[in-house]
Amino acid sequence: MLEKYLDIHPEVQKALQAGKPVVALESTIITHGMPYPQNLETALKVEQIVRTSGVIPATMAILHGRLKVGLAPEEIEYLAKLGRDVVKTSRRDIPFMIAMQSDGATTVAATMILASIAGIRVFSTGGIGGVHRAAPETFDISADLQELAKTDVAVVCAGVKSVLDIGLTLEYLETQGVPVVGYQTSRLPAFYTRDSGYGVDYQLDSPEEIAQVMKVKWEMGLKGGIVVANPVPEDYSMDKSLMDEVIAEAIIEMEQAGVTGKETTPLLLAKVAEKSAGESLNSNIALVFNNARLAAQIAISYAK
Repeated sequence: MLEKYLDIHPEVQKALQAGKPVVALESTIITHGMPYPQNLETALKVEQIVRTSGVIPATMAILHGRLKVGLAPEEIEYLAKLGRDVVKTSRRDIPFMIAMQSDGATTVAATMILASIAGIRVFSTGGIGGVHRAAPETFDISADLQELAKTDVAVVCAGVKSVLDIGLTLEYLETQGVPVVGYQTSRLPAFYTRDSGYGVDYQLDSPEEIAQVMKVKWEMGLKGGIVVANPVPEDYSMDKSLMDEVIAEAIIEMEQAGVTGKETTPLLLAKVAEKSAGESLNSNIALVFNNARLAAQIAISYAK
């Protein structure tokens, strides 16, 4: 039944059938993560980085009510130009986008679902969602965390987005049995910065080690994903104290504007970019590229 809603790009389908490595990529980062034309340039460059490693990229989205596993360049451009007019789509939204034949940009959660359906086990993104700072009052917790608890995909990211409550996010992941792995680090990165002030569950120093853990976990039937936290490159890491100050100001402005729900994180990231004079956008782009390189290496090791 699922096939009636699903379009797998021929190149992706061929790679999957041949057992070759494929890396999933999300589309919310295109529509909600950064402005045009940087979003288009970044999305195309990420795919190029994955390809250069000998791996096939599969950018996920919902277009005109069709689940898309792998996009053509013109489809990526279509999303990039529409930007925030595209619906930010998580698990709960998928059937509505299909039924209404709408366009949807897939979040971490939705991308994991599509990757799992297609049989893709490695996914590269910027940062995962998590527990929002006001969650003790609002109960605002990203659906990404529940998806990580039940969907067998390794998510390569620069840690938890720094606008979130990182400590509570780690507690939630621990409760759900989701391991947080630091790639060549014992410290959890926080998106723009290399050290959030928190540790990780395990440090692994090679793509081969990460792929081996994935294999063992899923062969044992232990459901759920793995967070692979890959620090932003040193040259693009931002000062933590400065970022904390900028984020605090952005949160106050957001609260005054009355923004809630799934628009919270995109607005905060935009405010942070504005207040950091664009420095955070450069950092964001660098970490996305860095994660794509590592994800490709993990996918190659896992395919072996």
